Amino acid sequence: MTLPPQRHGTGTDPGTELADPAFWKAPPAHRLAAFARLRALDSPVFVPEGATGHWALVRHADVQEASRLPKVFASAPGVTTPEPARWVRALFGDSMVNLDGADHAQLRKIVQRAFTPRLLAAAEEDVHAVAARIVDDVLAQRPEEFVSAVASRLPLEVICNMMGIPERYRAEIADRVNHASENIGVERGLASRLRMPGRGLRALARMQRMVAGIGRERRKNPTDDLISALVTANVDGQALGARQLGAFFSLLMVAGVETTRNAITHGLTLLTDHPDQRDLLLGDFEKHADGAVDEMIRHSTPIIQFRRTVVAEHTLGGRLFTPGEKVVLYYASANRDEDVFPRPDAFDITRSPNPHLGFGGGGPHFCLGAHLARVEMKALFRELLTRPVALRAVGLPDLAGSSFDNRVRSLRFAFERP
Repeated sequence: MTLPPQRHGTGTDPGTELADPAFWKAPPAHRLAAFARLRALDSPVFVPEGATGHWALVRHADVQEASRLPKVFASAPGVTTPEPARWVRALFGDSMVNLDGADHAQLRKIVQRAFTPRLLAAAEEDVHAVAARIVDDVLAQRPEEFVSAVASRLPLEVICNMMGIPERYRAEIADRVNHASENIGVERGLASRLRMPGRGLRALARMQRMVAGIGRERRKNPTDDLISALVTANVDGQALGARQLGAFFSLLMVAGVETTRNAITHGLTLLTDHPDQRDLLLGDFEKHADGAVDEMIRHSTPIIQFRRTVVAEHTLGGRLFTPGEKVVLYYASANRDEDVFPRPDAFDITRSPNPHLGFGGGGPHFCLGAHLARVEMKALFRELLTRPVALRAVGLPDLAGSSFDNRVRSLRFAFERP
């Protein structure tokens, strides 16, 4: 696909700003104001990307509709920017998020069947134990950086426990996850662009080889964990093969760990910046916790965008889309849509209804880990807020400036007695 002639090289088109790496490094208020201007237009704008580009879907209704029409807006060949190269897909296998139709349905069916009620109940019980242990460690050791000490630990430990990853592998997995995701959506210099893709792919390859070896062992000697359930599942005579298991594990670790850790970190910042909402939550935690978690996710929107490829003609948001075109679903904009969320920039833990798209816009690709993420956040904030020593963020979070996710590199925090 080439750039539409009327859009090429103008430098003043509304979508041009989204193509500028500096836009994603700008203060959040600047980006939100730009999205508000785009939502006010009559139809989606074109965002140039070199010789190609995409159409930006920024309204809640448009993002939701596109999400629920996979036969029009396909996830294949990839939902990230840039799309995965063919050789990468051949080597590592297709992630579930990049599949459509029968292939996606079959893989999702196998995974869903593995999440038995018994496994989910054990995982929820484990979440509370892990959250309590992390906060115990924090109070004893008094670290100063929140992401590594708290926000990353919870989802990593919970997922590793659920999957049945032996303790000896976990430090390396954490390192591989960081290497695999640290530059997604981030503009880099030439030397870094040449070096970092290889570093990230090597991290994924080592992580997948590791889990494939565990999978071979569990086929012979299954235990009560998710890897055993995935490799011994019998859904229409199928279970996950080594490459499918590796692709699923990479998705679970990079998506499940990164998104939850970022939501938790932004959550602490929001509660620090809005003491009235923190006091309200503390006043009746059980009453307000579910609303607080969903509002943290809406307000921070851990995944900023996913892309789709148009495979059938369809009119959406005042524009006719044709096969071969690319669209990007900007969840970060949809979650501030004035037509859906009154006072969209306010942080309000009593917001109801709160139909945010932080877990996707519905349809077949709605996030499998949505329930677990909510359970993790609720358990951790219960521990963080109800201990005798209060925690607060110090300063602003160090954001990665990514166009893909609202990633926090670090956040300083401190303790204060109430």
